[in-house]
Amino acid sequence: MQARINWAFAEVCDRATSVEELHAAFMREIRELGFTHAACASHVDPLRPPAEAVMMVDYPLPWLQRFSDQNYAKRDPVYWRARRQTLPFQWSDRVFRAGLAADQVRILNEAAEAGLVDGITIPIHAPDALPASCSLVIGPDGVDPLNAQKATWYGVYAHECARRLRLAGIPAKPVLSPRERECVQLLGQGKDDGDMAVILGLSEHTVHNIVRRAMHKYGVASRVQAFVRALKDGQIRLEDVC
Repeated sequence: MQARINWAFAEVCDRATSVEELHAAFMREIRELGFTHAACASHVDPLRPPAEAVMMVDYPLPWLQRFSDQNYAKRDPVYWRARRQTLPFQWSDRVFRAGLAADQVRILNEAAEAGLVDGITIPIHAPDALPASCSLVIGPDGVDPLNAQKATWYGVYAHECARRLRLAGIPAKPVLSPRERECVQLLGQGKDDGDMAVILGLSEHTVHNIVRRAMHKYGVASRVQAFVRALKDGQIRLEDVC
């Protein structure tokens, strides 16, 4: 039997004006389905997330602190598997555990000691979002399979709504034109206007104006700042400069 979509929950998510409001609604639904904890979140440090990350997590604080202090986001087995498949999986599944390294098994064991014994993880993949998943901790009485299906839909829908709310509060990144990217990349290689003019087959005046436009888009006063911003934004790659 297929789980039916709960459109009432979808409407609550759509009306939410903050991630906190959305998180509260999500956790209410999840607990009614028999889950004790949830982490519908980007695969980042939960206590130091970047601005664009989705963070709807109610795991025990001591575990979150340990996870952050030990930098477990880099080796977390749940993150690791969720980035490599699209179907939900259970932490106690023998196939899942068989493919883990010793340090990853240790992370699962430490999570169990913190009260996160077993759970179901729904991988979430989107081309314009950080890697993410929705992990739901199963209570001592287990979870009805139909409720697990419902939770899958809840997790994906809540994550998408939270992602949109998060991005709405972040100013859009400037987008450099192909010529602007070329010039900023050459700046990183130590080229001046004359060098760039020769390489690109343009006049020095044109190159100067292109660089000024890139600086203006970033609202910076120096060429070095423009280069650093473009590098951090991912519009140019370090390997293309070195």
